[in-house]
Amino acid sequence: MGLRTFWNNYKVLIVMGTSLGLIHWGWYNLKDNPLLHKPREEYVPEPGIVAYVSPPAAPAAKSK
Repeated sequence: MGLRTFWNNYKVLIVMGTSLGLIHWGWYNLKDNPLLHKPREEYVPEPGIVAYVSPPAAPAAKSK
């Protein structure tokens, strides 16, 4: 089995495997890049979602 027959038989697997490897390598390099991360001092967390709303207050009773 020569290099030409190996390439012709497994071309799709070779190209897809190499592409996936390069894509993942680039993704992890981007995630680890310190220029893309905010410093902790500038980080402001989003407010939480309000899950409970109290019912309106009952009207005051009138005296005679």
